[in-house]
Amino acid sequence: MSVPTTVAMADPLWRPSPKAKQLWAINAALLWLPLFVVQAVALVFHWWPVWVHVTVLAITVVLAVLHVAVVPLWRYRVHRWEISDTAVYTRSGWFTQERRIAPISRIQTVDTERGPIDRMLGLATVTVTTASSAGAVKISALDQDTADRTVTRLTEIAGTNVGDAT
Repeated sequence: MSVPTTVAMADPLWRPSPKAKQLWAINAALLWLPLFVVQAVALVFHWWPVWVHVTVLAITVVLAVLHVAVVPLWRYRVHRWEISDTAVYTRSGWFTQERRIAPISRIQTVDTERGPIDRMLGLATVTVTTASSAGAVKISALDQDTADRTVTRLTEIAGTNVGDAT
């Protein structure tokens, strides 16, 4: 009777840029902004008694501060990525964590994306589209130079691969 062996996968080696923490904090703050605006409007138009405004505001502030201050640090500890000659490997998330390994032979396109906040911080996201129903693999919050080098390397590796990306 054979005993199943356990294979331990090593975590990907590289982290996103340290500026990723700023990016994620700014994005989190922008998510909370509309709620604060609604609360300010509710206060101006006296929609609720004052004690309700104070209670809701206190809860909102606590949750927003946790989201803006803690989640980016947590995400930074989790997010990793690595590229080898055979695969792209990412680990991402904070509450729900995801590990993705995409074989180089399955790569169809490699794209770079930079939103306004990314550009302000000098960051970019590399998206590796594969022939997979699971969708693209994203390597988020890379310094622009690192993103450019990653795209070049992936393009070179994929170009030399004999796979058909299907």
